Amino acid sequence: MLKNTLTLLALFAFKLALYSASPLQVSQLTCEYLENPLGIDVQKPRLAWLFSTTARNQSQSAYEIQVSKDPKSLEQGKASQWSTGKVNSPQNLHLEYDGAPLQSFTRYYWRVRVYNQNGEASEWSKAAWFETAMLNPSDWRAQWINDGSSPPSQEEKYYEDDPMPLFRKMFTPTKKVTSARLYLSGLGYSEAFLNGQKIGNQVLDPGFTTYRKQALYVVHDITTQVQKGSNTLGVMLGNGWWNPLPLRLFSRFNLRDYQENGRPCLMAEIHLSYADGSKDIIVSDNTWETAPGPILRNNVYLGEHYDARLEKPFNDPKPWKKASPTVGPSGRLSAQMLPPIRVTKAIRPRSIKAIGSDTFLVDLGQNFAGVASIRVQGAAGSKITMRFGEDTLKNGQLNWWSSVAGQIKEAWGANGGPGAPKTAWQQDEYILKGGGVETWSPRFTFHGFRYIEIVGWPGTPTLDDISGLRMNTDLAQNGHFECSNPMFNQLHEVIQWTFLSNVFSVQSDCPAREKMGYGADMVVSSEAYLYNYNMGLFYGKTVQDFANEQRPEGGITELAPFTGIADRGYGDLSGPLGWQLGFPFLQKKLYEFYGDKRIIEQHYPAFERQMAFLQSKAVGHLFYWDISDHEALDTKPEAFTAAAFYYHHAVLMAEFSGILEKKEAVEKYKKLAQNIKRAIVDKYLVNGTGRFDNATQSAQLFALWYGFAPDRKVALQALFQEFKRHNQHVSTGIFSTKFLFDVLREENLNETAYQLANQKDYPSWGYMLEQGATTLWETWAYSPQVYSLNHPMFGSIDEWFFRSLLGINAAAPGFSKVIIKPQPAGDLTWAKGHYDSVSGRIESAWKMSTYAFSLSVTVPANVKAEVWVRCGEGLPVLENGKPVAVVKYADGYAVIEVGSGTYSFESDLE
Repeated sequence: MLKNTLTLLALFAFKLALYSASPLQVSQLTCEYLENPLGIDVQKPRLAWLFSTTARNQSQSAYEIQVSKDPKSLEQGKASQWSTGKVNSPQNLHLEYDGAPLQSFTRYYWRVRVYNQNGEASEWSKAAWFETAMLNPSDWRAQWINDGSSPPSQEEKYYEDDPMPLFRKMFTPTKKVTSARLYLSGLGYSEAFLNGQKIGNQVLDPGFTTYRKQALYVVHDITTQVQKGSNTLGVMLGNGWWNPLPLRLFSRFNLRDYQENGRPCLMAEIHLSYADGSKDIIVSDNTWETAPGPILRNNVYLGEHYDARLEKPFNDPKPWKKASPTVGPSGRLSAQMLPPIRVTKAIRPRSIKAIGSDTFLVDLGQNFAGVASIRVQGAAGSKITMRFGEDTLKNGQLNWWSSVAGQIKEAWGANGGPGAPKTAWQQDEYILKGGGVETWSPRFTFHGFRYIEIVGWPGTPTLDDISGLRMNTDLAQNGHFECSNPMFNQLHEVIQWTFLSNVFSVQSDCPAREKMGYGADMVVSSEAYLYNYNMGLFYGKTVQDFANEQRPEGGITELAPFTGIADRGYGDLSGPLGWQLGFPFLQKKLYEFYGDKRIIEQHYPAFERQMAFLQSKAVGHLFYWDISDHEALDTKPEAFTAAAFYYHHAVLMAEFSGILEKKEAVEKYKKLAQNIKRAIVDKYLVNGTGRFDNATQSAQLFALWYGFAPDRKVALQALFQEFKRHNQHVSTGIFSTKFLFDVLREENLNETAYQLANQKDYPSWGYMLEQGATTLWETWAYSPQVYSLNHPMFGSIDEWFFRSLLGINAAAPGFSKVIIKPQPAGDLTWAKGHYDSVSGRIESAWKMSTYAFSLSVTVPANVKAEVWVRCGEGLPVLENGKPVAVVKYADGYAVIEVGSGTYSFESDLE
């Protein structure tokens, strides 16, 4: 009897524990978008978490956070730094740390537990951590050092051999090391080594910034590389963007005139923590040593020249000279938070052909950004020259025209300045040291290319001797898309290659000719990037880049970091309005996609100054010149688009004021926006026609996207007349291509969007693919001599794959509420994919036959969704075979509201 009673009690206790445990558990803790970040310099970092659950309709009603310096005390519930107690809130994103002031060079451990909608508590999460770096500028003890060399006295001498410096510092730990950190800013680019082994797997570190305002440093955990006894830290430096050539891009723009620059230099600290709690700090100063290295020339545009005969080990017993203290960049030093640039893929050649007695052409089969890696054996002093291009000429020779830096081409009479090459093609050189097999790839440059022309190879290269190393900022892949249309799948893949070719700490327009961060390219492609990758920290840096470049009068530059280009701007080196828009537009996207309010708070004063500058330049609430809809095939409605961009700035200013609860500012900027809109409609609407300005596709899409048309139906009819005039092909440019898919999605006109997207003759994406493009072109027509063949702007169509074909859209900041509304069109029979939002993974997969539609969706915990299921009017919708409640029927859909979970819906179409 007693035994049975005990058994029943045990069973009751087990069931009680089972029912009392919350099905909502915490997972994936992040700090400032990062899991366990090694070195942050944010005084009040923001914490976030996701959830792990398979149960439906799970949401957070409250949370508790604990932070401590000691993980063991945290396990015991002792939070030495911060304990929130139970906070009734559904918020799981951007919880700002509000405990005891953080200290530099300290690791903090934190954990969280949450309460579900029924008030049931989860288990405490496993402890996550974040580690601070230099929280204050005064934390730095090191000095900037260089090799003591002076800049060339004449411009032409910049193009002569200039061996890059090596630096070393020998140190010996005095006790048992428990942790070791290297804090390094090596400008322009640097690679560090400890005891002969490279530290980390990054390349082209640190990222490009406006050095007079900001320079980045990198934090490395070197604990496992520090050995007992003597250690040697070595650093190689390259020019990067800090020491550019005086190359006059487009025969005009010398980067040295616009960016603070200097000789390659570094600032570094090694922090050793010992088992007894004591510390040692080794800092860069004149006790460090330097010697010239084997890199004779290096430039981000022209390439790298390397003489392997000059290689020196960092433990070289020959004496090196003392390093010299120097003046580094005047900007503040900030921890590099965005993901580093890495080699993310190795590409094997498709073919190697002899095209001359000593010349070979390598086809890697794919246009991309990065460098070539070679494996070669030959006599010492043999020189291999490699030139790079995106295509070949009809005679089989390398076509380097589209990838020449800044259009500096001798055949065009362009002039790159004194000493500059007549044609500024991409070229690397390697001089063999002899004595065996040698492997090499450039360290301090990157190219855009598919083909390599090789001259001087000892013997004949094989497919195993050469590879392409794709390089890019190593962004986390957040999206996946595929469908029943093979061309769309191919196009999606081509867009991935294009996008990744253009993220080298700056989102560029092309990876060869310019490599610069143009605002308009970001405006049109940012949402496509955001659906594919985690862009939170990358775009956070981009916004700061524009803020760093704000002009004295308040205008924003055309590109950032600024390199002098100010085409059709409004004075004081400000950019055209469509390009200035990049600064506030990216802030809006970071708020929409990640719920990031802080980015708006931080930059609101700068945006106010920009807005005041624009207001001072407006004439009757209008503007009259701009680059406008770049690469549109019809005449660009320049003045109309300029005014529209001004309106966009005013609308964003009003929105941001509302987000920050600045009531007076909201009214002020709403009124301004209304006045601008009224002036635009009065001037550009052709009464009674729905036509705006010249009524091209560009003009009509601008009018519809910005909501200028009093009668949208009539304005749409005018747009459709333009589609018909172009035989159902696009004639759109950089902006209107994005606007096209937004407008047609919002109007439930995806059949037209599909028809335009699915064309295979000129002009179309399909035409590019039919012509063999492996990355997107800058122009609808193939350009063998002028335009880039690796350009992201027309990749805005990728946003359509996610927002229309998968139907995944945010209904609240940070995807805390979502709308899932797939819009099947054309001959599509299925599509599937997901988006890893900041609130969790959202999945959408549908299939459709003539009479039936099925849709599977996954909604993450703490998120609500409005699901639109294709359905005949009034017909039932089944979920897992059972009828579900339909909120309404509209536009051929049944609308259903659900909480978190995975759902499978089925419906009849008629």
